[in-house]
Amino acid sequence: MSASMDARIEATPGKVALEAEAVPVQSRGYWRGVVVRLRRDPVAMVCGGILLILFLLVIFAPILPLGDPFKGSMITRLKPIGTPGHILGTDELGRDMLARLIYGGRLTLMLGLLPVVLAFFIGTTLGILAGYVGGALNTAIMRTVDVFFAFPSILLAIAISGALGAGILNSLVSLTIVFIPPITRVAESVTASVRSLEYVDAARISGAHPLTVVRVHVLGNVMSPIFVYATSLTSVSMILAAGLSFLGLGVKPPQPEWGLMLNTLRTAIYIDPLIAALPGVMIFATSLCLNLLSDGLRSAMNIRD
Repeated sequence: MSASMDARIEATPGKVALEAEAVPVQSRGYWRGVVVRLRRDPVAMVCGGILLILFLLVIFAPILPLGDPFKGSMITRLKPIGTPGHILGTDELGRDMLARLIYGGRLTLMLGLLPVVLAFFIGTTLGILAGYVGGALNTAIMRTVDVFFAFPSILLAIAISGALGAGILNSLVSLTIVFIPPITRVAESVTASVRSLEYVDAARISGAHPLTVVRVHVLGNVMSPIFVYATSLTSVSMILAAGLSFLGLGVKPPQPEWGLMLNTLRTAIYIDPLIAALPGVMIFATSLCLNLLSDGLRSAMNIRD
């Protein structure tokens, strides 16, 4: 799992950078075309619909007719799927699995999306600075980024979380640090390519302020490949967050979280393997939908291998 994640993080920037040279300044017509092409992709639309339903469930969980995800009973522990009053059964402490899966999706999805969003803004800023300014600033930023690439992403996340301690905030910090370097590298690559285009040189020669050149002529060209690449990291972030919780370095009990639920249900795998597998099924299905939706978005935005 670690090798495939790192391959995806490290190999994609080079591909994106090669395609940045001919990307035109984006317009409303371009984004309208992206929406049209995305709607023609049935796989992406189905995955988007599944993710939308999941997000609505976790957001409106408090007003849904669900059981208490924290209330357990030793009398009702490990009830099978289909038990009256417990559609998906109960866990090792008698807590309703449906309620815990939906409430657990809140933390899992938050730790999958928020680190990527934070890393997107920080990494994009650093990458554009390094790619546009160049020189000593580029060397300082990119050589610092290269240090983080010396470690596999999963090991880096474990090391940072182990140093900071378990907890939601510390997991958020560690995952954000993991994703800043790859996004910075993508942003620097596409910015360096766009910086050498003729219309950017013309804007600089005309006396336009550097911030104006970046805002008007650079951002429109570099944001699309950076955004698409960042969306491909959300499933990786979710899996890493679940892995940290499984190892005891993420969310703390009794909070419901899919990775933590996998850990606590290990002892029940020989009694009721279906119950024990439910959190893993949710992680797999959600990450698969995120990957397929990202691929559909990538195709709709004309960023191809």
